[in-house]
Amino acid sequence: RLNFYTVEELEQVVTRAAGLLDAPVANDGATEIARRSRGTPRIAGRLLRRVRDFAHAAGADTIDAKTADSALKRLEIDALGLDAMDRRYLTMIADLYGGGPVGIETLAAGLSEPRDTIEDVIEPYLIQLGLIARTARGRCLNGRGWKHLGLTPPKSAQDGLFDGGK
Repeated sequence: RLNFYTVEELEQVVTRAAGLLDAPVANDGATEIARRSRGTPRIAGRLLRRVRDFAHAAGADTIDAKTADSALKRLEIDALGLDAMDRRYLTMIADLYGGGPVGIETLAAGLSEPRDTIEDVIEPYLIQLGLIARTARGRCLNGRGWKHLGLTPPKSAQDGLFDGGK
């Protein structure tokens, strides 16, 4: 079982990588990149390189939180570290399937992604954040998932959650 890195551990990764890249990063900039790195050092390094490029183009001497946030927004990485594919996944479950349950093969076909990619790349972080649940009947959007999308669960999705399905 693999565990995700903490934000504090990723801050160290970002700070060290910034030194190797000769890209000065402020503490708040390292924190901002670390928060959006999905708990993964490889992603933290990739985001740092992209943010460095944006900062260089903008003429910023140091990567601070404002610079990092601006660059990450342009890269469509939201405050939780979700990218466009994550949001497509969540939106598909919400809009097309009323929050679920929906099977993995249906999601794979709808997203034009292999099942393995969905199970190995997209879902683990969404599950860790509590945005979705894997059930025997399929994938379901949790309350946090609805909230993150700025949507209200349909009445039918709320029925039966706490009364044993009666």
